[in-house]
This record gives sequence, structure tokens and C-alpha cells, in this order.
Amino acid sequence: MIVEGTERVLADRALEVALDRLLPVDVRDLNLARFAAETLGDVAPVREAVQAMPFLAERRVVVVTDTQTMRAAPRQELWDVAQGVPDGNTLVLLDLLSPRAARPSPFGAMAGRAALRIDTTAGDDTRERFVRETLDRLGAKAEARVVDELSRSAADLAAVRNDLEKLGLAGKRITLKDLEGEALAIGDPKAYKYASALAEGRIAEALSIAHESFANDPRGAAVPLLSALATECNYLWELARPGGELPSRARWRERFLRPVARRVGERRARVAYERAVRGLESIVTGRAGSDPDDHRALVDRITVELSRLSR
Repeated sequence: MIVEGTERVLADRALEVALDRLLPVDVRDLNLARFAAETLGDVAPVREAVQAMPFLAERRVVVVTDTQTMRAAPRQELWDVAQGVPDGNTLVLLDLLSPRAARPSPFGAMAGRAALRIDTTAGDDTRERFVRETLDRLGAKAEARVVDELSRSAADLAAVRNDLEKLGLAGKRITLKDLEGEALAIGDPKAYKYASALAEGRIAEALSIAHESFANDPRGAAVPLLSALATECNYLWELARPGGELPSRARWRERFLRPVARRVGERRARVAYERAVRGLESIVTGRAGSDPDDHRALVDRITVELSRLSR
């Protein structure tokens, strides 16, 4: 069994669920061996553990965590051990790498269909569900826009959980202002304000926010600005389609965006989305150059090009 992906919170949860299914609690202590990759001098203890017979149980389970930290040679040795696990026993590898990672080669990609794989990479829908479950567990309430911000953020889910636990201590409904002032799990909210202003036709405000972002972070401003713009244009495109609707976490934006979507139409909304995505790709891939002035000029150009979007 291979637990892969990038979210430790989900990986830990997946491991506990797997152990509950594999080993009853009353025989777990005698049939479960855990190893942390960083403390393994070599893989001999793992090899011995997986070859041992179960004691008063159907199987023996061996877990190796954080295998993504291992160097190439020990990883290969561990993989060789994984090929020789006797029938009935189970080796669980927590390899917290994206399944599409190039180096080191993820164990999941190496195993293919030969092993049970659990991917803990969290998309927007998974992140939204995690946010809502955490709020329910805390007995806390939050504005829809708070759920949306956290669902779209790039922070790991552990940081999201910590921020919600901290904000939930106040015992009141968590607002976007609370989140912006206290949380570490969201990026600069100016990016979303820029995208909203541009989509709603407030061009001068959008340019002002963009220029302020570049003044504060010349090299890092372009990507969050264009990423937020691509998301906003994608919302417009979705609403402009027949029967289109936004994800539940973004429904609070519908009151503002649906009138714009009606004016823009499906074709122009798609063109705007593709323009924002191409701009983002040109920066990420380096085609737009590395000079912050070039990035700022690109954002200004896209802003002007899309300035007539909602008119």
C-alpha cells in the first residue's frame, strides 16, 4: 500500500483508516511495526519486520513514513524489500510526493496497478470539504467567502486547520476581515481584490491594486494576480454558460458576477479566461522573462485588454 500526494493531514488520516481496517485494536501492538525513514540507517529492520509471521492475527503490518526524504540508494533498497513482502503481510509506504513528480520517482508511479495507492493531493473540492468538516468539528461558523479563500489557497491543510482553530476561539462567526488579519493560510488578499475589481469594471482600482502589489513584491506579484484573475474569469465563463453555476464555496460571488456574465457572454468570458491563463503560463515558464518590469508590463497589458470585459 502506498500513501502518496502532498497533504500530510490527509496522509495521516488515510493511514489510521487503513490500520483500522487491516488490524483489530486488540492485536495491533503485537503485529504493527512503524519506522521513520529519517531514522533508518539501512532497510534491514524493515526487511526483517515484513518477513516476520503474524502473532494471533491474520496479517502483520509494517509502516515506513516520510520515504520521500530518503536518498536514491536507500529508496531503491526499500523498493526491493517491497517486492518481496510475503502473502498476507502488508507494507505501507508514506511517500508524500506528487504522483507526477519527476525526482525522486514516486513509489506509486513505480508500482502502477500492482499496489493499492491512496493519493492525498487536495484539489479545491477536497479542500472545501476539509474546511467545512473542520468548522463543524470546532462548532464554528464562517462566511462563505472565508470558505472560498481557504479552499483556493496554496497553504497545506495543517496550516488551514491551525488558522481555523485559532480564529474559532473567539466564538463568533469568522469573517473575511478576521481571516485576512490573522490567518497564515491565505495569500495576499490584494490579488483577489484586483481580480474582482477588474471583472466588475473598476479598472482604475484594479490597476492601483496591481501597482501596489508590485511595489511591495516586484518579483512575486504577477503570479498571484494573474492566478486570481484566471479564477475570476473562469467563474464568469461558468455563469455565462446555459445552466452554469459556481461551486458552493463561491456562491457568495454569484450576486456580483452573474450580471457581469450576462453582459459579457460565454465567448468573451472564455477568451478572458484563456488570456489570463496564457499570461500566467508565460511567467511560470519564463517566456515573459525574469525582469519584474516585464511582469508588471504584462499585467498592465492584460488589465487594459480586459478592461472592456464588463462594459
